[in-house]
Amino acid sequence: MRHHDLLVIGAGSGNTVVDDSFADLDVAIVEQGPFGGTCLNVGCIPTKMLVRAADLAEDVADAGRLDVDADLRGIRWRDLRDRVFGRLDALARDGRAGREDTPWITVHDAHARFTGPRTLDIGGTAVSADRIVVAAGSRPLVPPPVADSGLPYETSDTVMRVDAPPRRLAVLGGGYIAAELAHVFSAAGSAVTVIDMADTLLAGQDVLVAREFTELVSRDWDVRLGREVTAVSGSPGALVLTLDDDTTVEADMLLVAVGRVPNGDGLDLDTAGIDVHDDGRIVVDEYQRTTADGVWALGDVSTPVPLKHVANREADVVRHNLRHPDDLHTTGGAPIPSAIFTSPQIAAVGATEQELAGAGTPFRVGLARVGDVAYGWAMQDTTGFVKVLADPGTGMLLGAHVLGPQASTLIQPLVLAMTLGVDARTLVEQPYWIHPALTEVVQQALEGVR
Repeated sequence: MRHHDLLVIGAGSGNTVVDDSFADLDVAIVEQGPFGGTCLNVGCIPTKMLVRAADLAEDVADAGRLDVDADLRGIRWRDLRDRVFGRLDALARDGRAGREDTPWITVHDAHARFTGPRTLDIGGTAVSADRIVVAAGSRPLVPPPVADSGLPYETSDTVMRVDAPPRRLAVLGGGYIAAELAHVFSAAGSAVTVIDMADTLLAGQDVLVAREFTELVSRDWDVRLGREVTAVSGSPGALVLTLDDDTTVEADMLLVAVGRVPNGDGLDLDTAGIDVHDDGRIVVDEYQRTTADGVWALGDVSTPVPLKHVANREADVVRHNLRHPDDLHTTGGAPIPSAIFTSPQIAAVGATEQELAGAGTPFRVGLARVGDVAYGWAMQDTTGFVKVLADPGTGMLLGAHVLGPQASTLIQPLVLAMTLGVDARTLVEQPYWIHPALTEVVQQALEGVR
């Protein structure tokens, strides 16, 4: 049986656990797919590179609002796709090659499954390790009516590499993946239909964000809410989706974006004594340790917040804890921000209004519109806003939500305030706020709760 001192399953954020401080050990990395994980290959990075082009195309098409005469001749899809993946595929190849060329690292290019405590079968080879890190990621969820239809469909793992945007794209799902990719393909010329079970798109966002986003995109997309797909028929390139109200949607391509599931179910975790939650996530403690001695887990395979910056923080914690077992670190309790790179952009941190109301937590609302500040006038923006929720007594922020241009950037001072315990009054009155920068909309929202 081949033995390693440390073995990591997964070469996304799991790969970043291994740095030169482990050069005195025999280390193995198990990865059957491309290095870099979901984020580099099929997730946050390629989507944002495509979104940037989509944003620019929308700006050109909408330039008349700013008294600029411009004609959009279209997105050169194949050139865009090849530029994006020409860069990212090279990074994935280089990542693997760099590990394979490192003398103290062994790369196993095969699927791993546990056969017992800290023992595995890796492509037919028996392997053991003193310590194991499970960072196996997640995969798209495909509902039975689609999977059982025998007809082709795309997921976020595949759709960004298609040869051309479809004339008609049906998107199943109303979360952040659906919103971002619908934006990309709409800007590329596809007629988009979005189908979702909830009453609004982005139903997990603050109620005002979800409602206003849904109203805005319904001007350009055919949005079917409160609906499920019960059957998929037709033929490749001429699909017919039947919904639970007996209406149909015709599409040339179907994108399934209803969520992702952790990959732990393919690892035979029970044989190793590794417990999982009801949803399949690996159970970990505050130090990222599983229920099996000597086994850690991080990222989408275990976290309730499947975001790359969360996985990176967890990887930092695991790296430290592996090297310093007598000085264990946790990821801490800082609020976790998120962003959705659709159009308009969205960002959030902390609680939503409906969560606070449901818990009976007192709060005050501060709301400012982008169109109310000078830079908003320059942009001719009529839809963006910043909404903050604060404790009425202390002014401490409980949540913040941004819809509009550069939302992912505008949220950051509010993230810092929540993380560092800065109240709304201090945040408004102590620092200077640049005039006439877009950040003034954050300042004005804070004015409403200080």
